[in-house]
Amino acid sequence: MTALLPDAGPRAELSLSLVVTSLMRGVVYREASPEVWRHLTALQPDLRDYVATLGLVAVVDEAEGYAFLRQRPDEPAEGGPAAPRLVARRSLSYPVSLLLALLRRRLALADTGETGGRLVLSRLDLVDLVADLLPDPGRRNRLLEQVDGHIAKVVELGFLRRMPGPDGGFEVRRVLKAFVDAQWLADFDAKLAEYARLADDTAPSTNPAEDLP
Repeated sequence: MTALLPDAGPRAELSLSLVVTSLMRGVVYREASPEVWRHLTALQPDLRDYVATLGLVAVVDEAEGYAFLRQRPDEPAEGGPAAPRLVARRSLSYPVSLLLALLRRRLALADTGETGGRLVLSRLDLVDLVADLLPDPGRRNRLLEQVDGHIAKVVELGFLRRMPGPDGGFEVRRVLKAFVDAQWLADFDAKLAEYARLADDTAPSTNPAEDLP
């Protein structure tokens, strides 16, 4: 599906199909996909109308430079079957949920500081984030043995990006702000207390499923 809209040149061609198929694959970032982003921002009304027919909502943050599709909240069907879900709901383990919460707090701190912009952390930084909350040596050691798996899961979810180069490091993707919102962050201490009660080293518990990219 294409739309002809004015752009840098007269009636430059823009592709809604390109935008939709890119979003169906996951989060679209302005920095990583500038051409898709150009089409996306110019076609936002068309995009929202189209994905609404699929039971989806297009979330576009032009200031932060990301966009993704979110499942529309379930609504009672009117005389017909409910639409199938196109965005998977995933249950997150306690360590992964904890890591996401801590990354969101670090991102908020970075936004209020002088650095701003990108937040890049080393593996040791990520280990320290979680380990500092687990004073019990036994629990701490067991978690550290598994930390690479938890980091890999957060990378898979799209909230961390592995940096190139021999030193590695991980960029915290700003789309995390859309999933761990300001109200959630305001209740951060209460959430940590809740996680601590739920934590079980031998059989990690999971949190309620979330719509994730």
